[in-house]
Amino acid sequence: MEKVTVKELPELFGTIAVKFEENAELLCEMDSKMGDGDLGLTMKKGFGGLPEIIRTMEEENFSRKLRKAGMEMTDLVPSTMGMLMGTGISFGGKALGEKSELDGEGLVLFLEGFCSGIVKRGKCAEGDRTVLDCFAPAAKKARALLEEEKGASLKMICEAALEGAKEGVEATKNMVPKFGKAAVHANIAYGVADQGAVAGLIMIEGMADYIL
Repeated sequence: MEKVTVKELPELFGTIAVKFEENAELLCEMDSKMGDGDLGLTMKKGFGGLPEIIRTMEEENFSRKLRKAGMEMTDLVPSTMGMLMGTGISFGGKALGEKSELDGEGLVLFLEGFCSGIVKRGKCAEGDRTVLDCFAPAAKKARALLEEEKGASLKMICEAALEGAKEGVEATKNMVPKFGKAAVHANIAYGVADQGAVAGLIMIEGMADYIL
């Protein structure tokens, strides 16, 4: 796949939703040790609702459609991670500007915008052991490839982003949590990947399932 059109957005997010449904139990299990234990259910509900939200939206502009869909997701699952993911999608859409489809460059812009949304909403930084520590390395790896190879395809950019996301999740095993219940249980966090970062990886894996 070389591009994702506005009409294909429900299918893209439908594939991501399937990935979250498959991993809901894993996320809940991880979250039960350092969170509220409902992360998997939250992500399953939020991303499960996105395809229909997008499908029934009258807006046809690619950027604005994503912006509105992200905002509606925050209403559907108003938890911390729901707000972060929804805001990320909204900011990712905003970063696309006037682009009418998602190509290689568009995916880079979307991921960078996604990170901006997380930072703004979560007041976090790289290294704080959050979902940002998945998306930031993904965006950086994607950007580096685009600068190295102008006109890199959507598939190439997606592969780079997936590689960066995996590296980012692995790196969280050595980070000290600073937010929420995980910070209280910091002593058992060492050596274990951050559950929020894992959720971010699952989203990018879902995108890869559709694009690749």
